[in-house]
Amino acid sequence: MSNTPHELHEEFPELAERITALKTSDAHFAKLAEEYHEMNRAVHRAESNVEPMNTLAESELRKKRAALKDEIYKMLTAPA
Repeated sequence: MSNTPHELHEEFPELAERITALKTSDAHFAKLAEEYHEMNRAVHRAESNVEPMNTLAESELRKKRAALKDEIYKMLTAPA
């Protein structure tokens, strides 16, 4: 179990400029990025026992984070 944050710019370093651009130009992308950030922080807090939770709840958070990440990646790699 890793307790290293998975920030979008770290997950997709080759797409960092696109992430920044979409955050400012696409309200839906900005909302997804913010949701991902909040979900990622919740996972990190659970993994580092700052806010412990049961294994099932932590697993569900990770699944939701992965789904958001997939959706974000699709938007990042879609033709402009």
